[in-house]
Amino acid sequence: MVCDPRYGVPVKLLANRLALSAATATSKLEGRLAREADIRDAYHLTPPGEARGPDGDLLAFWREAVRLRTGGAGEIADLVGEHLAGEVGVWLDAGTERARTHGPLAGCAAMLRSVLEADDRAERVACLLSDIVLARASSWKTVLPISAQHLTKTALRDLAACGQGAEMAVQARILESIEKTIRLARDLARRAEALRAVAPKLRAKGSDAAVNLFLTEDAVAPTSMLSPRIRCTHIPMTDRAARRFCDRLVELGVARELTGRPTFRLYGL
Repeated sequence: MVCDPRYGVPVKLLANRLALSAATATSKLEGRLAREADIRDAYHLTPPGEARGPDGDLLAFWREAVRLRTGGAGEIADLVGEHLAGEVGVWLDAGTERARTHGPLAGCAAMLRSVLEADDRAERVACLLSDIVLARASSWKTVLPISAQHLTKTALRDLAACGQGAEMAVQARILESIEKTIRLARDLARRAEALRAVAPKLRAKGSDAAVNLFLTEDAVAPTSMLSPRIRCTHIPMTDRAARRFCDRLVELGVARELTGRPTFRLYGL
């Protein structure tokens, strides 16, 4: 269901929403404990060309991950870094085979263990490769950042040490994340349908393109993503028009302001 357009799920939006959750989860696994709001701000509000810092870079990692092709070993190796790149193909083949013979959750757990045995600080890479195994086993075209959502440092440490019951505990946590993702997909499908229903009422120039942006991005900064041009288009929009457009979506009940701030606001479904 989660990657099937017949159910009306905005898959790119779902993937980007999960990327933020995965960034928050892996920040905890890596010992930084950044808040979701801080990670989101670091990525979306850093001016182009300036360093986003570790929090923004972590979200950038996961946003790049959801754009990977599940069969593109070269792309995957480039993202995980040089010190592990040489093993990626072998690990993915083994994890995919384990998923085929013992089920997707077993494949995910095997992948996590393989990476952490090689580098116990490579939590984000381990979770990413687990997500790729899950996507392959589920015949998804999009990599969804699911594995990290409910994992803990203790669970991963026990898994790498082959502790008793550790693999089943990790599988249970990933299953919990899958169930949560299905609920999120349903919720986003309803929200997307509501936005599409009010789209004809929006009379601002470029409103169709702006609506499409809200259907793909989990957070929209009006002054940089809608103005001076709507992202990925050549359609101009002034700062004032961008802010009014976002406020109009909030008035119609199809979007919300995410930060609670009077300035540097972000909006999303």
